[in-house]
Amino acid sequence: MGKNGGKWQKNKSMPELLQEPNFYAGEFSKQLDEKRRVTIPAKWRFKGDEAENSYLAIPTTYGSISVMPPQMIADLHSKISKISMANPAKRKALSKFLSKSCTFGCDKQGRIMLGETILSHVGINKDVCLVGMGATFEIWDPKAREKWLGESSEQDEIALLEELGL
Repeated sequence: MGKNGGKWQKNKSMPELLQEPNFYAGEFSKQLDEKRRVTIPAKWRFKGDEAENSYLAIPTTYGSISVMPPQMIADLHSKISKISMANPAKRKALSKFLSKSCTFGCDKQGRIMLGETILSHVGINKDVCLVGMGATFEIWDPKAREKWLGESSEQDEIALLEELGL
């Protein structure tokens, strides 16, 4: 039962979005069109991804845009809702974190439109690389990704994968 004895209404902007989680794998080279849109691979899409707030895009500290699907957005929302209004330091950090982020959904052709602010924050102009990260996917400027990948040794990567149990 909801407020005043009524039933809670299902959130219309997230219908059926919290279904089985997608697994994002692979790498795809794309280009932004003149409206800053890029097509998401068909196998990464899900029923209901055309809703306006289906995905959350967050610029990372290492130069990419990390894209969270609805399941992760719901988890993040739960964590954010627990931040006390009486804690200005956490609210300030949250404000900075989310002010650079954007939400979006896919159009009927599977395209997403990225905001100018988030694109400029990570230095993406035209060419993009979409990279599956399991529970999320990342959007990169291909040259920035190549530079970032060159920073670690194969031994470091093997050690990290072993630490993950892979």
